[in-house]
Amino acid sequence: MSGDHDDAVISRQVRRLETLLEERGIVGGDTVDEVIDGFLSGASPLNGAKVVARAWTDPDFKARLLEDGTAAVGELGFSSGGVQKQRLRVAENTDSVHNVIVCTLCSCYPLRLLGPSPGWYKSEAYRSRVVREPLAVLAEFGVELEEAVSVRVWDSSAETRYMVLPRRPAGSEGLSEAELVSLVTRNGLIGTAAV
Repeated sequence: MSGDHDDAVISRQVRRLETLLEERGIVGGDTVDEVIDGFLSGASPLNGAKVVARAWTDPDFKARLLEDGTAAVGELGFSSGGVQKQRLRVAENTDSVHNVIVCTLCSCYPLRLLGPSPGWYKSEAYRSRVVREPLAVLAEFGVELEEAVSVRVWDSSAETRYMVLPRRPAGSEGLSEAELVSLVTRNGLIGTAAV
């Protein structure tokens, strides 16, 4: 799925907003760059992978993560939000349920935990189709689920962001937490990949 056209439109809109802010003397171009750099610093799917690895190795942390994702990721020094504080809910993949996240209205997303969102996540095609035909969309990403597995689609909003807790891979019991981190991908945290 390509979001190149959407990205170009958004890019033009952002640049126009920056120009208006500069023309009106509200902020300078350097200030805008500093704010954007500060906003994105520390935003990485590695953060989400660390959360997942901890949940896989620490049952008490996993229980707290599923109960109150915001507080649990805070224990590890991460936040789920960006400019404003959002609530984080974590959806656990199991033998019988596969979760996938989307934002049908725009592209709300736990930036600090998953890094900048991929273009396809922001695309109209993904945002509309994953709700209507999740199995077909997941198949396009290479995720083939057994017939007995149900799919739950979680719709993010400005107030609530979602992250998927993937199933721990079979045979990974002997791996350290640091080794487990390397198995987790951004798409796994969105639900469009198996780990």
